[in-house]
Amino acid sequence: MARKSPEEEHPVKAHGWAARDSSGVLSPFKFSRRATLEDDVRFKVLYCGICHTDLHFIKNDWGISTYPFVPGHEIVGEVTEVGSKVTKVKVGDKVGVGYFLGSCRSCENCSEGLENYCPKVVLTSGAPYHDGTITYGGYSNEMVCNEHFIIRFPENLPLDGGAPLLCAGATVYSPMKYYGIAKPGSHIGINGLGGLGHVAVKFAKALGAKVTVISTSDRKKDEALNHLGADAFLISRNVEDMKAAAGTMDGILDCVSAKHPLVPLLGLLKSHGKLVTLGVPAQPLELPLAPLVVGRKLVGGSNVAGVAETQEMIDVAGKHNITADIELVSMEDLNTAMERLAKGDVRYRFVIDVANTLKAP
Repeated sequence: MARKSPEEEHPVKAHGWAARDSSGVLSPFKFSRRATLEDDVRFKVLYCGICHTDLHFIKNDWGISTYPFVPGHEIVGEVTEVGSKVTKVKVGDKVGVGYFLGSCRSCENCSEGLENYCPKVVLTSGAPYHDGTITYGGYSNEMVCNEHFIIRFPENLPLDGGAPLLCAGATVYSPMKYYGIAKPGSHIGINGLGGLGHVAVKFAKALGAKVTVISTSDRKKDEALNHLGADAFLISRNVEDMKAAAGTMDGILDCVSAKHPLVPLLGLLKSHGKLVTLGVPAQPLELPLAPLVVGRKLVGGSNVAGVAETQEMIDVAGKHNITADIELVSMEDLNTAMERLAKGDVRYRFVIDVANTLKAP
């Protein structure tokens, strides 16, 4: 049997912007969303962050993209309808959806609140949902999602600056907590001051840690120290400064997704220190084992966060007034924003003003 068109798959008409092929060019797109089930939450999309992962997916950089592809997994909006069994939120509440909106709900990871590591996790964009249809993300007018995967937004947290936290915030908060590297009395290094790094500085400071930003040049020194509140700034190419800082850090969050050397970072760690990698460079990195063995050091990784921990992160953001530093863009400027993102020309996250700029077809 022929597969139904995106407009005919479900009963509720929807519209947004999609990429049709690996050129990554985004344009208006009509599709459909399912009717509200008894445990579903439907909401109008107000803002959606633009993540670097979106750029990889629209261009099929990882060879797993399905087209048409509607990106967007840093989605915030206002609830317009809830199913009969929904207890988590009500109509009018401000909510969000992050990197995933489904999982098996029964495996060991899911039972421990680690839905992000479920083998059957359903990504918010471009993934097969339980009913066999493909998920469409937040570059669209509305979303519908099982209430389990809905994140409640604190009333005081700005929705536009809060949207990127659903991915970037979760990605830095989870390893800080799991690896115990950001707490009162600890010294944490943040390598790379971009979309992830600038949010990491804010959360590490809120959790009570001393923070040193590590960068390849002094271009962002004033920004790190005087705007973001870092305690120190270290240029990784300055051999003398790196030597002076050797053995001083309890942990480092490595937010760099380009190929870079790990040995200088390992040298900054104390014995038993932990280097946690968040970026995924296209080329493998070299990892000499001697620095690990000599100092009983650890190299680990982390990927976003489960639902409960994402909610915890958003609540911490509300308590400490943490938002991403953003540049608001319109739907019409999407392709330009993607081009700028590819060049690193953003400080520090683009957010789409969906409600005010997405035109109905």
